[in-house]
Amino acid sequence: MKRTTALTALLFLLLAAATAQGKSKYTGDVTDVVTIDRLPENGIYSKIWQPYIAQWQKNYYVVTYSLQLAGKGDMGDMLCSISKDGGKTWSPSKMIYDHRIPNGSRQYAYANSVLFKPEGDKFLWLYGMRCPIYYRDSEDSELIASFSCDGGITWQPVELQNEFSSPLITNAGIVTVKDNGITRYLLPVHRNSKDKDPLGDREQFILESTNLLNWKLAAYIPRPADVWIHEGNIAEGDNAGELKIVMRTAQYENADLALPVPRAWSSVSRDNGKTWSMAVEEPALYNTAAKGFYGKDSKGRHIYVYNDGPKRERRGLYYVVKEPGKDWSEPRLFYWDNDRNSYPTLIEKEPGVFLCVWDSSDSPDVKRTNIRFGILDLNKQFK
Repeated sequence: MKRTTALTALLFLLLAAATAQGKSKYTGDVTDVVTIDRLPENGIYSKIWQPYIAQWQKNYYVVTYSLQLAGKGDMGDMLCSISKDGGKTWSPSKMIYDHRIPNGSRQYAYANSVLFKPEGDKFLWLYGMRCPIYYRDSEDSELIASFSCDGGITWQPVELQNEFSSPLITNAGIVTVKDNGITRYLLPVHRNSKDKDPLGDREQFILESTNLLNWKLAAYIPRPADVWIHEGNIAEGDNAGELKIVMRTAQYENADLALPVPRAWSSVSRDNGKTWSMAVEEPALYNTAAKGFYGKDSKGRHIYVYNDGPKRERRGLYYVVKEPGKDWSEPRLFYWDNDRNSYPTLIEKEPGVFLCVWDSSDSPDVKRTNIRFGILDLNKQFK
């Protein structure tokens, strides 16, 4: 993407100029950046990653994330941290799911938390995935959930009724739709059973529930045979009554390779998530097999946050915005401070103002050693 490369070069010039003048470095349009938690030193964990944020009250935020066990792939413990002052300070982490505590006769590891607070409800829900601790990685996980009625201070696990039989990987948030007067909750997930089984597959699909406890298959996202679409985020589409999912991509037969043209792909539903169009390339949305964030603010603007650069480099985070009836904007720097950054999640606090979390680090050579929080105000760049 030439325009992103040019932006990166400009960023280096801005950083050099600011340093030479003794001024604060420009690290992107995200402000009020603080570190929520850090990877413990010399312990059993190898990374801290995949945060998700929810707003409990006006300035009361809850963030969940995971610590990965050394020697495992995306398997570990799930934690929670709380801010009661608008994100300025954060509580010490509290364990939600601990791999050391057996569940019946089986011991599990956990990953990929997703938070959801139903409108008008006093419960905060956490969804994620678990798999037996002896597995090498988390590709064959099942859906789990807990809820909190005190703003994340305590959590109560619940056993879900999952009316589908395939493994899954959680990643993106729940979307609420109204269907003939019935509230339906849609949860995008994917699977990668092909990772261990040559007859397995790599699919993006949607689960649905009417009560947040009983989940069943809603739909698969159709795709070309050579494209792996996954880690999709659902938001309102460009037209009334339309849902759109924008997905991370890789090559289907070799998931370690990005597509020849590194782009996100998307699909549209016009029946509240029951059926979806064939996935197509998004020419303006860069993606090299790294999770992006796709959403829409209350002013009708779409936002896409992504990593620039080659696959798995994941240094700077950038973003583009699509105002109603217009094309996607030129890329702007979301956050970069000579470090590694990935897996952004945003929620809208007020019109055009997003609360943001992502995993980060303090070095260009090491990734996923910090969980960070910041605020992105689109109103400052897009009038």
